[in-house]
Amino acid sequence: MLRRDAASVARIVRAGGVVGYAVEACFGLGCDPHNVRAVRRLLRLKRRPAAKGLIVLADREARLNPYVAELPAVARKSWPGPHTWLVPAALSLPRVVRGRHRAVAVRVTAHRQAARLVQLCGCGLISTSANRAGERPARSDRELRRRFGHGLDAILIGRTGGLARPTSIRDATSGRLVRS
Repeated sequence: MLRRDAASVARIVRAGGVVGYAVEACFGLGCDPHNVRAVRRLLRLKRRPAAKGLIVLADREARLNPYVAELPAVARKSWPGPHTWLVPAALSLPRVVRGRHRAVAVRVTAHRQAARLVQLCGCGLISTSANRAGERPARSDRELRRRFGHGLDAILIGRTGGLARPTSIRDATSGRLVRS
């Protein structure tokens, strides 16, 4: 369950697994965005309505190409970093990832361990905070294991990036703040 090796966790993601890993402010839950079965499993585990949509995390801009129709300059200028943007979704992106929206939330992370995990996966990675509705997100691998250990295929041992709150989300087209 607990792993120190990002390569083994990446193999689990590529095989359709759901994993936990550290990001900028908390621990997140993740899987391959194109694996609909894994995404649905993650949503059930988190008890999150599919209509809300999810974030796709990347280690570099080009990694987002299969998920987005375009990357506005305002988003590109803010990366890598703790800035999540709603951008037009690619037509091939599974609806369960974008929810009821025509856009998808994306981020190119500066968190070294999360970026390395994405690189080893060879695809974007779903990134949603490790909590259920009304709970605060898990801030340690120990807390993540206690809350979700029974439902995850692996947890990558690590540390968050130290942000006090999850990243803000802005609409790249309008500039509107969606989540502060």
